[in-house]
Amino acid sequence: MSIGVGSIIGPMRVITCNLNGIRSAARKGFFHWLRRQKADVVCLQELKAQVDQLTDSLFWPPSFHCYYHPAERKGYSGVGIYCRREPDEVIEGIGWPVFDREGRWIEARFGNLCLVSLYLPSGSSGEARQQVKFEVLDRLLPYLVERRQTGQEMILCGDLNIAHRKEDLKNWRGNQKNSGFLPEERAWMDRLFGAEGGFVDAFRRVNQETDQYTWWSNRGRARENNVGWRIDYQVTTPAVADRVRAASIYKRKWFSDHAPLIMDYDLD
Repeated sequence: MSIGVGSIIGPMRVITCNLNGIRSAARKGFFHWLRRQKADVVCLQELKAQVDQLTDSLFWPPSFHCYYHPAERKGYSGVGIYCRREPDEVIEGIGWPVFDREGRWIEARFGNLCLVSLYLPSGSSGEARQQVKFEVLDRLLPYLVERRQTGQEMILCGDLNIAHRKEDLKNWRGNQKNSGFLPEERAWMDRLFGAEGGFVDAFRRVNQETDQYTWWSNRGRARENNVGWRIDYQVTTPAVADRVRAASIYKRKWFSDHAPLIMDYDLD
């Protein structure tokens, strides 16, 4: 049975990247690189820009339909999604104002297939934000389960700000009490990828290697020494995960403190 519906049938390349500022990433060559990637869908996080600050044609690649959902607060958060084929519908947010004001969810629908650019909060700035993160996690999982139970197929791309298992970060022993690798956060990932959530870490479906990281601290020589974390994901429903063909993390050039995650699917 084909998952492909509407205008998406066959091979599909999906790229996700936290840009840590879309204008900064542009200056570092992100859009010149993107031009050569033959992507069908591109999911962006942490825009740190309002739409009226993105007037340069660089931010509206002509080969894509481009959609942005910035945070209300200037210079903060924000997500975007580029689609080579025009979606049937684009949805900003999930109907939870506190979450939606921070520009953390934008979704493109193609028939029964939904692609999402998602940016979950970080709790590293202090206890207050960690509690916000826990609240988001508590509310998001039932929402995702409900969506999956309707029969929708989904690809959720983005920065989840959580490393799931010890093989997903270099210094796992020293980070067990730090945001991003707290026991409660890892337990949430267990639920997401377990019987309750029913979703799949699609990258791990085709790549079980260690040292596969997507984010590195700017402190010390973390990037040079590959002391990183895998916190950027493509999370899918099981039927989509069965159609993953390849996955890679692009690290030859740096556009951000995150690296682009590139995945190829075959929806036939």
